[in-house]
Amino acid sequence: MEAMILAAGAGTRLRPITDRIPKALVPVRGRPLLSHVLDRLVAAGATRVVVNVCHHADQIAAYVERHARPGVEVVLSPEPDGPYETGGGLLAAAPLFARAGPILVHNVDVISRIPLERLLAEHERARERAAGRLVATLAVQDRGSRRRLVFDAEGLTGWEERANDGAVRDEVRAREPRGPLTRWSYTGIHVVEPAVFGLPHPAGRFSVVTWYLGLSARDYRVVPVDVTADEWFEVGTPERLAQAEERAE
Repeated sequence: MEAMILAAGAGTRLRPITDRIPKALVPVRGRPLLSHVLDRLVAAGATRVVVNVCHHADQIAAYVERHARPGVEVVLSPEPDGPYETGGGLLAAAPLFARAGPILVHNVDVISRIPLERLLAEHERARERAAGRLVATLAVQDRGSRRRLVFDAEGLTGWEERANDGAVRDEVRAREPRGPLTRWSYTGIHVVEPAVFGLPHPAGRFSVVTWYLGLSARDYRVVPVDVTADEWFEVGTPERLAQAEERAE
């Protein structure tokens, strides 16, 4: 199985730590974030992992070379004039994938106990139902964040951001909903069909959510898997990093 770790972000919210090291190598409980995510992907069956890099890319390259894992190939996808954001980074890495099956994509700053094997299995089931229209399966949670993805029974229909009082402050509607709506927070973990690389996409730097909304408007399927019951933690700020250090393995 192939996988990708999105690790090219500048980590501006983690400054001043990321002024000297990349976000991917920020240590949590004695090991870099990159190591935590690699462990999870390899345990789920990944034998080839693409890692996109930009800021302090040389440090990540050196770390990968020093910590080679038997039976696992790690390939870097440089973004010298980047970062290209999550969607642009995934698209730029397209030539590096063998595309023999679905690709498991994971943000480098996410630590979780989400069962990745279940996510992959749900993606396979969704593919059987989607009649060739499946693009991706997203791990989502009901955690009350202000920004949420909106789904109907068939998949992604839009995105919205709410103010503190619950009022909708901004939104995108990709298509008309078909049935009741549910709203979920994205975890930064998803499975993508390699066929996505041949589908329409935005230009320049763009988020993977923007890409998926555009494809949903064309009636492609992006479906959710509820992992609310599973531990999830984003290490995005010094405060969150301190909290992650205190959490049990």
